[in-house]
Amino acid sequence: MSKLRLSVAVGPYDRTRALIDGSVQIDGVTPVCMTLSPEEIFFRAFRNAEFDICELSLSSSTVKTAQGNFPYVGVPAFVSRAFRHTSIYVRTDRIKKPADLKGKRVGLPEYQLTANVWARSILEDDFGVKPSDITWVRGGIEDADRPEKITIKLPPDVKLEAAPAGKSISTLLAEGAIDGFIAPRPPTIPGGHPHVGWLFPDPVAAAKDYFKRTGIFPIMHIVGVRRELVDKHPWLPCAVLKGFEQAKAKALDLLSDTSATKVTLPFVEERLHEARDLMGADFWSYGVAPNRKTLETFFRHHHSQGLSSRLVTPENLFHPSTLEAFKL
Repeated sequence: MSKLRLSVAVGPYDRTRALIDGSVQIDGVTPVCMTLSPEEIFFRAFRNAEFDICELSLSSSTVKTAQGNFPYVGVPAFVSRAFRHTSIYVRTDRIKKPADLKGKRVGLPEYQLTANVWARSILEDDFGVKPSDITWVRGGIEDADRPEKITIKLPPDVKLEAAPAGKSISTLLAEGAIDGFIAPRPPTIPGGHPHVGWLFPDPVAAAKDYFKRTGIFPIMHIVGVRRELVDKHPWLPCAVLKGFEQAKAKALDLLSDTSATKVTLPFVEERLHEARDLMGADFWSYGVAPNRKTLETFFRHHHSQGLSSRLVTPENLFHPSTLEAFKL
């Protein structure tokens, strides 16, 4: 059988590097790899399904799955995960604690971004601040005219308005026109600002406490395979998952080799030990079984926040062949 020549678009992470440099292969595939920013991949994938295999937003994938028009089939290789306590910025001269956000105005680049779903879930579950308690102001972090990637319809009690023409949410935060800011990237304020900072003064401590209480390490991105390819080649999703698993395993092996640090950052070995002590040896797990609680928590909040028209399940999003792992 000749190999399929397929485009693969992912971020340039240590956990994808082996696929990009060819030291790990996807069975049956000759890849044409592109390393792009998540924003570019998602925009091109959800607008035109340009890539055969690619990194995808968990939130956008959930929206499309609920609508029944997802152009990809999900693979549970979670190439991006992050605790989103670091994603919530506020005017520290006004906001001292999460409850202070009630009745306030908070900027975001897109309401449906995965990072924002998780941040709102933290505010609601841990501090009683509901999405309907805030007026949301949508605009680009840097570019005032950034659009939503996909069309969404929000509940009537959720207040979402566009940023003023020519104003980014970073500018609005610096000017004091909004009280907070939630996004995957920090606000762009040249030179910084004395009254702009994290909602959680020690977001790492807050994230560790969150994990100890919930066992959740939030998932941001999944991998998708174009649906028409899966219809023709049903073996492909499992092969893709296997390749991404092997690439991640290789990255962790290299990270654990302390003869010469693989990351341009001191104390990496100590941070690795800390992560494993807190979260277990397989702290960045792929597959549905070890991540079911995390996924179901996300789907529940996604639906309650009005982003998915029905409650999605892992079985709805991911290909059946990827739901169970092969064992000897």
